[in-house]
Amino acid sequence: MKFYDNIPVLSWFILRGRCRHCSQPISARYWIVELTVALLFLASFWAFGPTLATIKACAFCFLIVGLICTDAEHKLLPDELTLSGIVLGLGFSFLVTVPGLARLVFTIMLPRFAGLARHENLISFSDAMLGALFGAFFIYAVGEIYFRVRGVEGMGFGDVKLMGMVGAFLGLKLTLFTIFAGAFLGTFYGVGLILAVWMKRWLRLKRRRPQSHPLRRAWNSARLVFRFHQIPFGVFLGAMALVGLFFGDRLADAYLNLFR
Repeated sequence: MKFYDNIPVLSWFILRGRCRHCSQPISARYWIVELTVALLFLASFWAFGPTLATIKACAFCFLIVGLICTDAEHKLLPDELTLSGIVLGLGFSFLVTVPGLARLVFTIMLPRFAGLARHENLISFSDAMLGALFGAFFIYAVGEIYFRVRGVEGMGFGDVKLMGMVGAFLGLKLTLFTIFAGAFLGTFYGVGLILAVWMKRWLRLKRRRPQSHPLRRAWNSARLVFRFHQIPFGVFLGAMALVGLFFGDRLADAYLNLFR
């Protein structure tokens, strides 16, 4: 293998999508993922400039893209990415301020500790820790309730650890944004999938056996999708975490301004 066979994005085109030695096809997803990561790195520099915040944002983007792709293909969120991401996010909180709600907690909800609000590093770490704990606990609680109500697993521990990582990097406020925006996007996808299966099945039955109650049978097929199809929720949480990284503060402030 030549060194220029591993140049991100370019090598796939140089090799015309095939291995140099065995001519086996190489999936286009490789250069698409590499280009996506490169664009996110550029967006991080554009948003945060030549600062440590850019390095932190690049690390977060790298981890999130890897998790999104792995969850989409294998329905897995590897501990090597999520757990190391939690540690990395908490470590970065001492170097890069995490904007969030910890200062409000110290100054309003815990007035006797208001003096701690002057310690930026402590506030930043507290916000990262609060985000990690809340994100992980919320997803765990939702999954546990779903399991007890329906008797099937709705959330894996991978999603729990993913939100712990997101909280450690983004803090409590953007963790809230990620959870609710990710839930909305996942619900939209799930409803769209059910409707697509129902429509496809209905049209097929209507064409082949118009007297076989196609609407009812098509709906039964859609119900099976709802019950047994495993939706990679980490994909939607990860996508909204990226949105939160670059636009979350502005979107959250715009939403809160609606109630003022």
